Amino acid sequence: STSQPQGFHQQYYYNKHYQSIAMSAEGEYLKQSSQLGNINRPQVAILDFGSQYSHLIARRVRELHVYCELYSCLVSPEELGKHELTAVILSGGPNSVYDDGAPHVAEGVWDIIRERKVPVLGICYGMQELAHKFGGKVAPGLKREYGKASVSRVEGCNSPLFEGLPEEFIMWMSHGDKLHSVPEGFKAVAGTSNADFVAMENISSQMWGLQFHPEVTHSPLGKDILKNFVVNISKANQDWVMTDYANEFIEEVRATVGPTGHVIGAVSGGVDSTVAAVLMTRAIGDRFHAVLVDNGCLRKDEATKVLKRMRDDCGVNLRCVDAKDRFLGLLKGVTDPEQKRKIIGGTFIDIFQEEANKIVAESGKCDFLLQGTLYPDVIESISYKGPSATIKTHHNVGGLPASMKLKLIEPLRELFKDEVRELGIALGIDEASVWRHPFPGPGLAIRILGEVTPERVAILQHADDIVIEELYKSGHYRMIGQAFVVLLPVKSVGVMGDGRTYEQVACVRCVETTDYMTADFYHLPYDVMSTMSSRVINEVRGINRLCYDISSKPPATIEWE
Repeated sequence: STSQPQGFHQQYYYNKHYQSIAMSAEGEYLKQSSQLGNINRPQVAILDFGSQYSHLIARRVRELHVYCELYSCLVSPEELGKHELTAVILSGGPNSVYDDGAPHVAEGVWDIIRERKVPVLGICYGMQELAHKFGGKVAPGLKREYGKASVSRVEGCNSPLFEGLPEEFIMWMSHGDKLHSVPEGFKAVAGTSNADFVAMENISSQMWGLQFHPEVTHSPLGKDILKNFVVNISKANQDWVMTDYANEFIEEVRATVGPTGHVIGAVSGGVDSTVAAVLMTRAIGDRFHAVLVDNGCLRKDEATKVLKRMRDDCGVNLRCVDAKDRFLGLLKGVTDPEQKRKIIGGTFIDIFQEEANKIVAESGKCDFLLQGTLYPDVIESISYKGPSATIKTHHNVGGLPASMKLKLIEPLRELFKDEVRELGIALGIDEASVWRHPFPGPGLAIRILGEVTPERVAILQHADDIVIEELYKSGHYRMIGQAFVVLLPVKSVGVMGDGRTYEQVACVRCVETTDYMTADFYHLPYDVMSTMSSRVINEVRGINRLCYDISSKPPATIEWE
């Protein structure tokens, strides 16, 4: 079972599970490029050696309002050379640089760095790659170093990388190998009790190496080090601002779509599709056609609220397709979660195509499809996975067949989730919309364990609405990454008034997470739980017991199905 990451809207989620049932006769899907399109924007290039922290490096650089992109460490000189490089950062990775088959930067990339005098920062494996390339010695340490470590600057060290930092500071280590000698031209600038060379520099060639991870939150002064490298040393412009990005995109779309072109896109009311739809509306007005499909498994009054928020408040040309009976009819008697997904995904695609055909008939043409791809999707397709792994193309639009002959427009593909929210605020979208929790494409169908019936949907909608309302009232909603109620295929005995009840059991799930790949259950105060329990059991007919899910991901997933 898979939890929908980071609130991706219906298109993305449906694709994940339903491509096999939505193929066109030719077996093809709408294509996406795997790289970003803006070659002219100066950037910090991050070369990924397979570290679990690589995306964090990119996020930290973006937080400095500096544009960066992430590439596989095996990126070709031809690809990297197309871009204006402000700096290069080499990430960590699980390999040992001296092993056969270990990944290494292409010689042509080193030539570009040397010829253009691009500053380089190597982190963990990246530092060892620098040492390996330029003649230092990397070998296993006597013991692995994992966790917080006290880093001491070399006496008299005035490295620009450590400008403004104390003589000793805490950083996060995660390595087995270490430097035993630095390359010629480099000098050690910091060490720990376990390793003499945890930071090195070569001022003349503008290269620095760090054995620790400044990008993780466990390294409190790590952001200062990254700022010293990116802004002070590399002189990167801090001009990555969401209002500018919005204006750039609007101009670009107007040029791409032209004065008469039309664009179609599915929306769900989540932050990604809302921001993408508002951006597109600002660019081309009513020539953008948004479609909301009500599959009968949305949250309570969701379709009405989305219509008000997007059509009335944001001016989006939005039509809602009421397909509740169609979906619920097809789900009757189905209990297998995978089968539920296939039914909902396949039906969604059919309906979306029907609406697209209507829009083409009304407007005369529709050449483009809006999709809410985020930068983590792009990263997934280009990250270094190792020689034995297949690098898969990231998910494209929800299995929509290539026979639709639409070209993709992806306004959010350069953005992380927090940047999408920042963009939403810059566009004037209300905070409640911008900070909404993720909601899976199949909706409540995968939060109703067992058969999905109109009665069970109504019960869950009511319970879920109460829980979310109490999270807002108590001030916990914004601190939680995702919160919802699951209706279990279990009944329990209860006592209400003088009578015995035998009703359904529901479970509240609240998690805190930054990336949705890992998550911890949220420590909700007992008084809030007590209020939720009292309200749900007293107000929702059909539930007489409320539980709280205290499992983390992994080993559990966020969603139950």
